[in-house]
Amino acid sequence: MNKDDCIFCKIANGEIPSATVYEDSVCRVILDVNPANKGHALIIPKEHFDNIYSIDAETAAKIFTIATEVAKAQKAELNPDGLNILQNNGEAAGQTVFHFHMHLVPRYIKDNVTMTWIPGKADTEELSTLSKALRKRI
Repeated sequence: MNKDDCIFCKIANGEIPSATVYEDSVCRVILDVNPANKGHALIIPKEHFDNIYSIDAETAAKIFTIATEVAKAQKAELNPDGLNILQNNGEAAGQTVFHFHMHLVPRYIKDNVTMTWIPGKADTEELSTLSKALRKRI
């Protein structure tokens, strides 16, 4: 399923040119045209999924398998000090293109990329209650 108005569907299926790193029947991996750092890659499934809530487990597993291979290639080629794997879901989480995609961002000591939050303090009883509720849904 593709959405006619989805730019990532068009990129993933080759209708819009991209700097393609990898491609198979499930997805295309491209270099981001607005990178956080050199080598910032996006893994985009060819089938349209709005977000993680709609993607099937088989496609998700394939994407993460490809992510490990792309990360190894980034490490060998760019020798970053680290790597962020980022996947946003929903506007509140920073998703701007509503087609599931995964970012692989090479990181360097003293780069200007920020992905931080202020750690909170969890209540032990609340953690226990919530973990039980979530287990029931898995």
